[in-house]
Amino acid sequence: MSKLKVAIICGGRSSEHGISCVSAGGVLGAIDRSKYEPVLIGITQEGKWLLLPNDYPLQITNGKLPEIPNTGRAVVADLHGLSVDGKSLNIDVVFPILHGPYGEDGTIQGFCEMADLPYVGSGVLASAVAMDKSFAKPIFADHGIPVAPGVVITASHWEQDKKSALAKISQLKYPLFIKPARGGSSRGTSKARSESDLETYLEQAFNFDSKVMIEEAIVGKEVECAVLERDGKVESSTPGEIVLDSRFDFYDFEAKYLDNATSITIPAQIKDVAAIQSAAVTAFKALGCSGLARIDFFVTSSGIVINEVNTMPGFTPTSVFPKLWAASGVTYSEIIDSLIATALTRVNSVLGN
Repeated sequence: MSKLKVAIICGGRSSEHGISCVSAGGVLGAIDRSKYEPVLIGITQEGKWLLLPNDYPLQITNGKLPEIPNTGRAVVADLHGLSVDGKSLNIDVVFPILHGPYGEDGTIQGFCEMADLPYVGSGVLASAVAMDKSFAKPIFADHGIPVAPGVVITASHWEQDKKSALAKISQLKYPLFIKPARGGSSRGTSKARSESDLETYLEQAFNFDSKVMIEEAIVGKEVECAVLERDGKVESSTPGEIVLDSRFDFYDFEAKYLDNATSITIPAQIKDVAAIQSAAVTAFKALGCSGLARIDFFVTSSGIVINEVNTMPGFTPTSVFPKLWAASGVTYSEIIDSLIATALTRVNSVLGN
């Protein structure tokens, strides 16, 4: 039986370029070569698509994230699919390990739909809505999942009427988290303890997105749950609790990836595991997700609060998603098998076929 050709696409134009590369390295290391023929495609930070050798270095080295080079064999991505030098790569399924804008937000999903290429993960709408947390929050609330109190401020509002923007924010209780509405990996996220911090942190967040969310800090355990679609069924992993080194004030980018400053306790030491698992599946279905997601919660003394849904969570060697499934009895390679199988039989594409 011939192997399925799987295009593993990584890098991209977002601020999570390097993490995407590390995630792709994880998938390349775990994919079953007896079933699949991986084809590594890198997108540079300028947006060029390049064909890369499967042994291209995609690891963090001396604290430095990998990146896609600016030179190489150009890949043409058009309505006919993916090709190099005028010859089709004959891709069977696309695995877009792209985090953040231009990848996790419905854009590459739209390309795959137009080119009639099966792809791993959520469709156009679910990807876009999950990426923009300001749109996802009311959907969660409508499905009975508590969310953090907060407001949304756009860059234009801030520039044109700073006074009314501050008045809007003043209704919230400090400390506050300021974060890009469509960011990821906590890039551009800050914790403001008073109004004196606010303007600086807002300006920083606007460097990452023209729309920023300001939310009241939730006091509780940070618990994450992995969701995987297997054989047409949506399953939730054993939840895990993020344990943060005391040097860090919150779970920011450095704490997540570069400092070995966090660990995860699996299973999470919480009372109602079933409630978290049920809420994770509800959130997944509420957004219309497909394939996979990591759902992040806070567990407080009075219940759970959803933080966000990540439709293409990290696949790095230290990422939470594969760890949660490993603790639930599903190996890294089995995750990839399930994702590819779901991609090939998906029923929630644009045309619903």
